[in-house]
Amino acid sequence: MTTATPTSLTLVDFRKLPETKPASEFINGHIFQKPMPQGKHSRLQLKFCNAVNLVAEKERIALAFPELRCTFGDRSIVPDATVFSWERIILEVNGEVANTFNIYPDWTVEILSPDQRATKVISNILHCLKYGTQLGWLIDPEERLILAFIPGQEPMELTGQHPLPMPDFLTLELTVDQIFGWLKVNP
Repeated sequence: MTTATPTSLTLVDFRKLPETKPASEFINGHIFQKPMPQGKHSRLQLKFCNAVNLVAEKERIALAFPELRCTFGDRSIVPDATVFSWERIILEVNGEVANTFNIYPDWTVEILSPDQRATKVISNILHCLKYGTQLGWLIDPEERLILAFIPGQEPMELTGQHPLPMPDFLTLELTVDQIFGWLKVNP
């Protein structure tokens, strides 16, 4: 379970601290260390980023990033996966991806770990939506369901062959069963 460390630090002070493994997040004046990713979590994260980048990178539509720190709205969070539309990717002068993203993602994805509280993860997704994120997913491997969050709408509980919502800039057809099918590895 993630625990909060009360702090009198500001977000600016937090950003000066060395990174932790697993990553720590700064939320409402508290520091939370994320749980260490386990097998299912890592597999889903990898396959999600690969699926998005396979259809979006070559056409310069978007890029998916695993574990990218995003700092905005007095929080510094590290979603399990983020997707940025091409024109919003932060680049250095030389055209390389920047290390610091002080903006909200266009799409945020969280994969619930067994020892993680859903309310904290949902709070981060809602924070992203408040600042402009188009879509949030909460993937729950144990329950085999995905909660989809779209600004101005009630969360959707999706299972089975239900097609998953996508941000408006990306054409990618996936179902819940396809996402959880990524967990199977053929010997």
